[in-house]
Amino acid sequence: MRVVVTGAHGKVGRAATRALADAGHEVTAVDVTRPVWERAEPGAPAYRQADLTDAGEAFAVVRGAEAVVHAAAIPDPSMNPPHVVFHNNLMATFNVLEAAVRFGVPRFVNISSETVPGHFFAERPFLPDYAPVDEEHPVRPQDPYALSKHFGEQLMDAAVRRSDIRCISLRPSWVQHEGNYERNLGPQVRDPSVLSPNLWSYIDVYDLADAIVLSVESELPGHEVFFIASPDNACGRDLAELVREYYGDSIPLRALPRPDASGISCAKAYRLLGWAPKRSWRDYLDENGHALPR
Repeated sequence: MRVVVTGAHGKVGRAATRALADAGHEVTAVDVTRPVWERAEPGAPAYRQADLTDAGEAFAVVRGAEAVVHAAAIPDPSMNPPHVVFHNNLMATFNVLEAAVRFGVPRFVNISSETVPGHFFAERPFLPDYAPVDEEHPVRPQDPYALSKHFGEQLMDAAVRRSDIRCISLRPSWVQHEGNYERNLGPQVRDPSVLSPNLWSYIDVYDLADAIVLSVESELPGHEVFFIASPDNACGRDLAELVREYYGDSIPLRALPRPDASGISCAKAYRLLGWAPKRSWRDYLDENGHALPR
C-alpha cells in the first residue's frame, strides 16, 4: 500500500515510517524540515518537504496515496504562541484530510492526543471524571493544543459523513523511546508523588507504531477513536492505592484490568484493532528508574 506519513521526522513519525516499511508498505515521508541533498540510504523512504498549512503543498504530497498517517503537529502548547499552535495543527489537519477526501484516499489515520479530554494544560485545572479514562470520557479542552486535536477528530467525523473515507484517530499517551525513558519516567518510577495529568500513563513509541500499522490496514468503517497507552503505570504500583493516596476520593475508580493498571483504558483498541502492546518501562529502566545497560 502507498502510505504518506506526515511529521515523519518527529519521534512518532519516524517510528511509524519504519514500522510501515517493515510491514511491506511503500512509504513517502513528509515533514517541514529540509531534505538531505545526498544519495539516499539503502531502503530509505522517499521524502517530500512540505508546509501542510499550505493547501497546495498538502494536495501535492497526498496525491497518489492509498493511506495517510497524519502525525505532523506542534506537540505541546507551551513553547509557541497559542495562535501558532492552534493554526498549525488545525489547518495542517484540515488541508491533508481535504486532499485525501478529494483524491479518494480510502484510509486516514489521525494522530490525536490523550489531552483531548482537557485535564492536561488547563488554565483552570480539573481532574478526570473517573479512571481509567476511556473514549467515553467527556471532552472539555481549554488549551490550543487539546482544542486543535479535538477539532481534528471532528474533522474526521465530517469527512466520513461527506465521503467514503475511513478514519481512525489514535490518542497516544506520553510517548517514550530508548532515549527519553530515564529522563521522563525515571522520576515517577523513583517517586510516585511526581504526578502527571494522565495518572502515570505512557506509551512506548514502537507499540504506538504497531497500532498505526494496524490502523492503516484496518477495514473498520466510519471514524473510530482509540486511546493508546501501555497497560501498566509508570510507577509499577497498585493504581487504586496511588489514586487514593494522591487524589483521595476526587477521582472515582472503575474496574481495573490489573493491579498496576494504566490510568488510561485501551480496551477498545484491544477489542477493535487487535492491538497488543509488547513493551514496558521495565524493558528500559531498573526499579530505581535508571537506564538499563544496553
